Amino acid sequence: MKSSAPGLLLGVSVLLMSGLSADSSVSLDISPNLQQFFSGDSSVSLRCSEDGRTAEGWTVKRTTEGSTEVCGDAGSGPSCVLDLSVDPGGSFWCETSSGTRSHNVSIIVLDKGLILEIPALPVKAGSDVTLRCRRRSGDITSAFFFIDSRRLGSGAEHVLREVQQADEGSYWCSTDRFGRSPHSFLRVRDPPLPRIITAPPLVSVKPGPAGSPPPPSSSSAPPPPLSCASVLHLLCHLLVICPYCVCSVLLLMMCCSRNSGHQPAVSMETGQPAELEDVTTEQEL
Repeated sequence: MKSSAPGLLLGVSVLLMSGLSADSSVSLDISPNLQQFFSGDSSVSLRCSEDGRTAEGWTVKRTTEGSTEVCGDAGSGPSCVLDLSVDPGGSFWCETSSGTRSHNVSIIVLDKGLILEIPALPVKAGSDVTLRCRRRSGDITSAFFFIDSRRLGSGAEHVLREVQQADEGSYWCSTDRFGRSPHSFLRVRDPPLPRIITAPPLVSVKPGPAGSPPPPSSSSAPPPPLSCASVLHLLCHLLVICPYCVCSVLLLMMCCSRNSGHQPAVSMETGQPAELEDVTTEQEL
């Protein structure tokens, strides 16, 4: 047990170094975008790309049966074509002369049995992924689909809806008649973050020399135009106020007409009563 500890530490160190040396800006494009093939299928093209363009200064490399070599002819650079009639497959990646590497992709080539049609490149989170199980004859066969040791379903194909990071894992298919396919790992990458537009920085205005006109202020800006909602709101207020104004004018006119009308004259003469006149005559007699 003690002798295996240095080997374990060495393996962990190699994994950490390979993870740190991976460059996410450069990726290995594969066409067709699959991980498993039958020998004799159409050729597979590999290319080192950055933002959709060929990444110059990078080289496609591979590992086959424990040995590392340049993919294709020497000096092929950032591209390589695999002849599936003779190529055994392996692990492929892009690398610079300084040792910077991209993520690797495993390509499996079989002579018989079943293969799982699964993307070789990382899929974007939120997208759908369709898995199929194909025979040597080219026919798609009904099969059971698995991730690691968990069964997903059965049928001619299995669709992974809106994949997330939790859907990453080793997938394979199996049938009762034709056996099972090799395992292939599905990678999921997060979608790019939305671009955030920042406001321009505020510029401080220093006071100018005496006699110079002041800088224009924000209050001199023209008022915003009235919207349709504001105009309707104003009309509603006018319709409510107008009846009160009309009633007030009518009442005022009625009061004025009453004050200007002719009233019957009131006599200011006062006569003495007849009884008082009789008493006065008797006293005089």
